[in-house]
Amino acid sequence: MEFEEYLITKKIDVNAFRKADAARFEEWSNLFQTMHPESFTAHKKFLVNEIRRRYHLKGE
Repeated sequence: MEFEEYLITKKIDVNAFRKADAARFEEWSNLFQTMHPESFTAHKKFLVNEIRRRYHLKGE
């Protein structure tokens, strides 16, 4: 699974996140490549929720 796909499953707008917080996006993208998606979620759980509230993916 790619990082962008992961963000979509978490209902996070990839483009908005990348544009507004490029440093964090890049950091998380690199970290995601080294971890299983479930491990990444466990490691960043509260931060993922914060990012989802900021960059919520509008309707599918």
